[in-house]
Amino acid sequence: MNSNKLWSADFIKICLSSFFLFFAFYTMATALSDFVTNGLGGTNTQTGLSMTVFIIAAVLLRPFAGHFISRYGERKIVMISLLLFLLLSIAYLGVFGYGMLLLVRFFHGGTFAIATTSTNTTALRIIPEKRKGEGISYFSLFMSLAMVMGPFVGLTITTYGGFTAMFAMCAVCSLIAFALGISTKRQPKSVDAPEEAVLPVKRKMHWRDLIEVKAIPIALSGFVVAFAYSGLVTFMALYAHDKAIDQYASYFFVCFGIMIVLPRPIIGKLLDRVGEHVIVYPSIVIFAIGFIMLSQANSPTMLLLAGAVIGLGYGAVLPCFQTVAALAAPPHRRGLATATFYLLFDLGYGTGSYSLGALASGYGYSAMYTLCAAVIAFSSIIYFVLHHKRQKTKAASEDNAYIAS
Repeated sequence: MNSNKLWSADFIKICLSSFFLFFAFYTMATALSDFVTNGLGGTNTQTGLSMTVFIIAAVLLRPFAGHFISRYGERKIVMISLLLFLLLSIAYLGVFGYGMLLLVRFFHGGTFAIATTSTNTTALRIIPEKRKGEGISYFSLFMSLAMVMGPFVGLTITTYGGFTAMFAMCAVCSLIAFALGISTKRQPKSVDAPEEAVLPVKRKMHWRDLIEVKAIPIALSGFVVAFAYSGLVTFMALYAHDKAIDQYASYFFVCFGIMIVLPRPIIGKLLDRVGEHVIVYPSIVIFAIGFIMLSQANSPTMLLLAGAVIGLGYGAVLPCFQTVAALAAPPHRRGLATATFYLLFDLGYGTGSYSLGALASGYGYSAMYTLCAAVIAFSSIIYFVLHHKRQKTKAASEDNAYIAS
């Protein structure tokens, strides 16, 4: 058996499971603003709160996801979390008021956090050690495809079929994610990627069972990027409507997605060959420029061009951050490292959804997206101070120690 084979049946299954999981999430996240404002008569702030409640639950449960995986095994957690995600996706069909929506969103957010962490951990175990950068890049590509197709399909179905059709489709996608997730085989132990240790049931929980400290520096960069990115997913439909080009909102995400997908194979190989720094800084610059363009978009052409530029920047920087977070920890703690990264990513997303919604209500969407560009630019400073600079210092210390020996 080729130990460096990437595209195994199990890797394809877990990638597709992740795709349908995120497809349901992004479909709902984008169309939900329309549902809250037009279906339930809510405000922009309430739209942001419906996303924030989802993220609050994700933040609360995300730290426990890695611990649950270590204690009970990833396969069992994948099965349970995807089943609960499916049941809660079905629950949207019975929502008839804003309070009930917030309740469903809260529980749905918790199951989403555990499901995404467990499927990520499964993918990390399947990917050969020498192809981690490439494998994670391809795995995240499926999430990116969902990010593109979900909003487009969600807005289209909501426009022509209504909210019930949109929620029903999300439930079907959740069912497919569940079926694919539970069909993935448990991976055997190997020299390159040892089996994660299962914690003794009677051992007291320690905070290190919930957080991987080594992943925090890069996760803080992810927090800042997610803060800005939340404004894109949550308010794009409303922004396009405000500019009287709302029929192009779904096509914005198509352009966004095309530019995520096209360079992804190159990004993965570059990560393994030249490292993350060569990719991260230019990507952040492109990402920020895209948001500046979006803030000034008054025509369909400008809107779609902004989507392409944002997609190119975001699609390159995210797999870099994910790879750095996963490889920061030893193999048996990569589930926790992944959970830690997504914990802060979720926190940034939730904080951004609410804060940017309040900002948009007071100052407008153009001002909101301009601020997003500044926030993204600031992430480069955080990345340099907390990761790049520390890495250079560590490398210099190791060189000095080698010379001294």
